[in-house]
Amino acid sequence: MVIQQYVASVDQGTASSRCIVFDHAARVVSVSQKEHHHIFPRPGWVEHDPLELLNNVQTVVRNALEYAQLEARDIAALGITNQRETTVLWDRETGEPAYNAVNWQDMRTDHLVRELGGEVGQNRFRDLCGLPLATYFSGPKIRWLLDHVDGLSERAESGDLLFGTIDSWLIWKLTGRHVTDPTNASRTMLMNLRTLEWDDELLDAMGVPRAMLPEICSSAEVYGEATGSLEGVPVAAALGDQSAALIGQTCFERGEGKCTYGTGSFLLLNTGDAPVQSANGLLTTVAYKLGSRPAAYALEGSIANTGALVQWFRDNVGLISTAPEIETLALTVEDNGGCYFVPAFAGLFAPHWRDDARGVITGLTGYITKGHLARAVLEATAWQTREVLEAMNSDAKVRLEILRVDGGMTANNLLMQFLADVLDVPVVRPLVAETPSLGAAYAAGLAVNFWPDLETLRGHWHRAAEWRPKMDPALRAKGYRKWQKAVQRALDWVDEDDDD
Repeated sequence: MVIQQYVASVDQGTASSRCIVFDHAARVVSVSQKEHHHIFPRPGWVEHDPLELLNNVQTVVRNALEYAQLEARDIAALGITNQRETTVLWDRETGEPAYNAVNWQDMRTDHLVRELGGEVGQNRFRDLCGLPLATYFSGPKIRWLLDHVDGLSERAESGDLLFGTIDSWLIWKLTGRHVTDPTNASRTMLMNLRTLEWDDELLDAMGVPRAMLPEICSSAEVYGEATGSLEGVPVAAALGDQSAALIGQTCFERGEGKCTYGTGSFLLLNTGDAPVQSANGLLTTVAYKLGSRPAAYALEGSIANTGALVQWFRDNVGLISTAPEIETLALTVEDNGGCYFVPAFAGLFAPHWRDDARGVITGLTGYITKGHLARAVLEATAWQTREVLEAMNSDAKVRLEILRVDGGMTANNLLMQFLADVLDVPVVRPLVAETPSLGAAYAAGLAVNFWPDLETLRGHWHRAAEWRPKMDPALRAKGYRKWQKAVQRALDWVDEDDDD
């Protein structure tokens, strides 16, 4: 009898696909990663090739097994985590995509979401699905595709066309089942937060046929057995990337939270077994549903541009040649020189939800150098987090005492210290920084009894670094006041004729 000593996870993210193999102690055994192309057909449109995403996933899985000198029979289960709202439509019979994947950052539905809001506005469906009407979510993306791509609406009505977020697309290709989990379904604006089922009122309002939707299963159960490099391995977890990170950070209790710093940044606070409606611009979402256990819910603050701002500073402005260089450049000055950067490249997400905002740099004087600009770029991430955390503390009626962080930007010590300073709470990074991958592995492992319970997972969490606040309170208050003034200057920029 083969004793399976490992769990694998696939993280299909905004910029790349990654496969990590973990052992029983939740230690990384091997990693493989591959970037994919972004497609920009028009300003504000962002797409991926679904077949490229699939091929890259298959490649990183093969490579991860090869690096660890493992075979499929050594893997107890596979978990999948994914960029959440990105939308794929494909043919039920052929499995061929009907269009490119429409990325979560894509803004082509801006007019549609205003029409859907009608006289009520962006909160029309919030009581049912926990979300404001915004270009971010999948439901309006589906409707746009059905309206604008010839033949898709008829195929959707007949059940010949299937919809899925990236988890569904991959699971379909691996196992032949059309399923998703509540964390991904809760980002479509089509699922009822309380019943965890597709909601007829939402489907009718969006004009999305039920026949094209996947079955909603739990986040941790065996959906089927994989084919290909993982032949016979149970595919046993699906989680949106931020929910996976919450699990990877072992935030299983009410009041525990984490923030992932990547292309965008996402702060999630576990609110327990009941959804908390936000009065402050946050999203109410499903944190996870592990097997037959009741679902856990979360408040989420989504920030569109954090790591993406550093990439813009590198690629479009050219003041640095690699992302890590921004810390070195920022350390050439003692402060931001009064300069603030609001990166509303595609509007502002939480807590503002303003599609009409655009990026601004304020406080420019002849004193400002490239070092001050670099520091303002980094500080923008911390100030945006501060806005979200204040809203979260107010909504949840519980103050976050420690912020657990993960993602690529946490390697920047200057940013992490500034984050602790402006939040006035300790910031802690775990030993395994790729927490979405770890969370997907944990969920899959729980589904097949590779790990017995949540306490075992807690025992695997280890602190790698900690930053404690040391900023003078008066300086913190002044900096935040200036940030809020800068945000006001970013609002109401887009005019009706700008599409022309």
